[in-house]
Amino acid sequence: MKEILLCKYGELTLKGLNRGYFEKLLRREMEKRLKLAGHFSVSAMQSTIYVVPQDEVADIDEALRLCRKIFGITAVARAAETEKDIEAIKALAKVYLPPFLKPYSTFKADARRSDKRFPLTSPQISAQVGGAVLESMPRLKVEMTHPDVTVMTEIREEKAYLHAGSFPGAGGMPSGSNGKGLLLLSGGIDSPVAGFMMAKRGVTIEAVHFESYPYTSDQAREKVIELARLVSEYCGRIRVHVISLTHLQETLRDTCNEEYFTLLLRRSMMRLAERVAEATYCQALITGEAVGQVASQTMQALGVTDSVVSRPVFRPCIGMDKEEIITIARRIGTFETSILPYEDCCTVFTPRHPKTRPDLEKVLAEEKKYDFAALEDEAFASRYAVDADAYEGL
Repeated sequence: MKEILLCKYGELTLKGLNRGYFEKLLRREMEKRLKLAGHFSVSAMQSTIYVVPQDEVADIDEALRLCRKIFGITAVARAAETEKDIEAIKALAKVYLPPFLKPYSTFKADARRSDKRFPLTSPQISAQVGGAVLESMPRLKVEMTHPDVTVMTEIREEKAYLHAGSFPGAGGMPSGSNGKGLLLLSGGIDSPVAGFMMAKRGVTIEAVHFESYPYTSDQAREKVIELARLVSEYCGRIRVHVISLTHLQETLRDTCNEEYFTLLLRRSMMRLAERVAEATYCQALITGEAVGQVASQTMQALGVTDSVVSRPVFRPCIGMDKEEIITIARRIGTFETSILPYEDCCTVFTPRHPKTRPDLEKVLAEEKKYDFAALEDEAFASRYAVDADAYEGL
């Protein structure tokens, strides 16, 4: 008996004449990621990617886990293949499906006949396979409306395939299909979710993290790199650029009008982020901001910070409330790391009364009091990069 994975994709089918390009990107990403599970072949046919183990060492369980986290895949089925003969299909159903059906009380048999030359119709195939399942597991009950599990028979061009339902995939678009963006990655809940959501749309992610040592700790930096690693399980390698803002923040803390502290700091962060974006060929900046969540995220404040950069700023969380963001963070596995109690450079010098509806002219007047070019050159010179998926801590 030969087991393979059938990986289905949805949105790619709408790409018309460009579909081949997106399929090629998806296959390339899958081939790269599946090396972690052993030797697999990857091929595409009829809106499905076939992942086939090439030796006994190939770990199909790990391959299934990896495929479910690859953007562009909407569903993954672990299936057994056989000849396109109804007796062979029934024999396979009796021995292959029972281990998967043990936890359930009811089932439904369904079929999809892509090869119309097959002599039986889809309802006829379903009836025969359902009968074979009942012969091997007579305790099961047939339930056509709300079954616990659906047994699927797929008659394709070369072989027939049997599986007990599919697992949801990550969805979205293949990594690298929609440019490259620089994520401003803090240690909070929102920015990893923002990175995930943009990566889901096919954007390759690079990240920048601002620290303020010794006000922020080594553990805070490691927490951020771990967050990048968790997101990279979906989108591939993420390189994190770390920049020290200690002197810049101390200068603002000691001398600036308190209500402008956050605005001036955020504008510096955006300028520095754009310099990193230029150096790393990123076409856009990505942040985890949501309208009204904190004082620096009012419409007026966001307009003031955006005015210092020429690249577009993507904010996929902009219209979400905190519970919606937390739900995604839990689903992608970043929430528990995000809530670890380590410092963040944006909170170490938090002003008591920040400006929530700033006037740009007044902000510019305050900004002229400082040599931000020199402060930012000093900060940018501190930059170093870490590959999140290869990081082993300090």
